[in-house]
Amino acid sequence: MYSQLNAPEQRLSRDAVKVWIIREILSNLIVLIILGVLFYLDARFSWKEWIGWILIGITAIYVPVAIWSFISPFLLYKNWRYDVSEEFLQLKSGVLFEKHQLVPMTKIQAVATNQGPLLRKYGLCSVSIETMGSTHSIPALPKQDAIDLRNQIAQYAKLKEVEQ
Repeated sequence: MYSQLNAPEQRLSRDAVKVWIIREILSNLIVLIILGVLFYLDARFSWKEWIGWILIGITAIYVPVAIWSFISPFLLYKNWRYDVSEEFLQLKSGVLFEKHQLVPMTKIQAVATNQGPLLRKYGLCSVSIETMGSTHSIPALPKQDAIDLRNQIAQYAKLKEVEQ
């Protein structure tokens, strides 16, 4: 039965790349500010010499990580796919290691849309799908598409809406 399933075809919004890059810029800025403060404190208070070498080592390790953080959003967007059928939710993602998940509709217990400030700025939402043992997420869909997908998954999984 699984061999008859086609690979998922639905893509995320192109604005996902912008959101991910902005998120990476913010996190890289925080790390650079912390490293800058530590280097300043090392110079100002003449900490032991080995502390300076540790800071240089951390910076040398961090530079390739920071460069990768600006390349990975493009690769994530290129490789992220999803599809929904009456039987399964298919998720395919991964840059270096491809991950293909099949979530049976009968196992889905809850589905929700989430929207933070960056996603809201670009009119995007993520869809969160919960099963008994795990949580799955489809990031950065246009808001109306995310709502429609949430409702479609809820209908296929026969979930009832709970008023809060």
